[in-house]
Amino acid sequence: MPPSSNRRAVDHQAAARATDEYFHANQARAFGSISPTSLSLAWLDWAMHLAASPGKRTELLRLATSHQRELARYLYDCLKAAGDPAQACITPPETDRRFTDPAWCRWPYNLLSQGFLLSQAWWEEATSDLPGTDPRHMRQISFWARQWLDMMSPGNQLWTNPVAIDRTITESGMNLLRGGGYLLEDVVRRQAKMPVAGADRFRVGHDVATTPGKVVLRNRLMELIQYAPTTPTVRREPILLVPAWIMKYYILDLSPHNSLVRFLIDQGYTVYCISWKNPTDQDAELGMDDYLRNGFFAALDTIGRIQPERRVHATGYCLGGTLLSIAAAAMARNGDQRLASISLFTTQIDFSEPGEIGLFIDDAQVHMLEAQMRRRGYFSADQMAGAFQMLRSYDLLWSRAIHEYLLGERRPINDLMAWNADTTRMPARMHSQYLRRLYLDNDLSAGRYPVDGRPVSISDIRLPVFAVGTVTDHVAPWRSVYKLHQFFPGELSFVLTSGGHNAGIVNEPGHPRRQYRIRVRQPGDPSLSPDEWMASTPVHDGSWWTAWSQWLADRSGPSEAPPPLGRPGRKALEDAPGRYVLET
Repeated sequence: MPPSSNRRAVDHQAAARATDEYFHANQARAFGSISPTSLSLAWLDWAMHLAASPGKRTELLRLATSHQRELARYLYDCLKAAGDPAQACITPPETDRRFTDPAWCRWPYNLLSQGFLLSQAWWEEATSDLPGTDPRHMRQISFWARQWLDMMSPGNQLWTNPVAIDRTITESGMNLLRGGGYLLEDVVRRQAKMPVAGADRFRVGHDVATTPGKVVLRNRLMELIQYAPTTPTVRREPILLVPAWIMKYYILDLSPHNSLVRFLIDQGYTVYCISWKNPTDQDAELGMDDYLRNGFFAALDTIGRIQPERRVHATGYCLGGTLLSIAAAAMARNGDQRLASISLFTTQIDFSEPGEIGLFIDDAQVHMLEAQMRRRGYFSADQMAGAFQMLRSYDLLWSRAIHEYLLGERRPINDLMAWNADTTRMPARMHSQYLRRLYLDNDLSAGRYPVDGRPVSISDIRLPVFAVGTVTDHVAPWRSVYKLHQFFPGELSFVLTSGGHNAGIVNEPGHPRRQYRIRVRQPGDPSLSPDEWMASTPVHDGSWWTAWSQWLADRSGPSEAPPPLGRPGRKALEDAPGRYVLET
């Protein structure tokens, strides 16, 4: 074929790819970044196997008939009882708080709630235990069925919610007037990309992120903050905090009473923390290697200049912990001994069971996101927030809408909620690598993840490890975090604490109703399944922070005079919290 023909063929292929990318990017916008292809394949798989399973269909028909009989019996008992409570058809799960108000026991709302719970139970049976269906497809269908049911709950509409009706009658509709105002304010704030109402009470550097310190390093990707000591002497080994770049770092330095940074400083540690830059379309080509080189290793090099010959207690949170694990494996491979220990908070190494967030990640989904990210240059905060809201749709969406828009009660916002609304973006290249290499291909757990062109293995790390999982984590389920036992061969102290992905980590001493379990696995100890570990590990009241502080102290040397703030011969750049955390 002549060279001109080759060029024309290449041009046609490039035009075809550009057309497809444009179509897929617009498709992502139209469907809220949810792949319709992925969802359709899951639905088709479920529907075809259900059609080919007469036994399952018969069982579902029997269950539906049984539910109808129970509901008819309940209706008859309600009419016969003349106001007295009838025996319920079904009891909601302990975690379902939708119908706990006594108003739901009144006629006809009791019938509505019972009918809804029976329908929910039927759909749970219909979307489970269907032979032949791909397990992931089954989980997808079950998840979307729950989303649909949550949306159709009788509590979400004014005319079927007795609590809202009572409030409307009592207040002569003023609750609806207030709720309409709240709704309008939220819509305006969202369109203007403003923080949620009430978040402006927590100003970064004034109300949160107030621990004194200095920015001692700034590059294209991050700022490194060194915090000022509060004790006359400090432990020899400093602590480096590596937060995930999908969040602002100051979840670790919220208000003074619940700041992990301030707690550590008061315990006599020198603390450094990475503050990631909020990327724009100019940072589209930043990848995972950049986050290693210009993030973790740049921070470690700077600490070495400020405190020479000091080993570092490296601590990673969420994806920051995954990055830390990759870096530590590369250091172990290369004989780099600058780390004293590793602490990992809600961190996953094996992504084969990532929880319900994994339902949003497959080849079709990632391809569509990549098309959208290539046009934008980044993965937006709105896309992440929408996915996380769906994981807990009642708690984060419908419950809030009922209280604020129907009952007219604006819930007060706390510092953690304000932080959660202070969202960030992710560079297109990095996010694509993260989704494909860690989630889809699971390269890190298989020993295939490359650093500097050579694969790293977590099993090379011989440092002591302190790992934390949280009971109700929807982002990094604790049983997935527990798999760290399979990869780190040395001493591993595992903590399971009450709370979720964020509230379980912001776990200051004195916080009421906090509990945790802790158990140390020594090299050579027999393996325990997560359930065996849970059953045999006693519960402690209080905060796991104190246990971690003691763990660090046991692995630290004697105290010494505090180091200078900043590198020798160089003036610190500016006061904490720096400028990157303020970028929107």
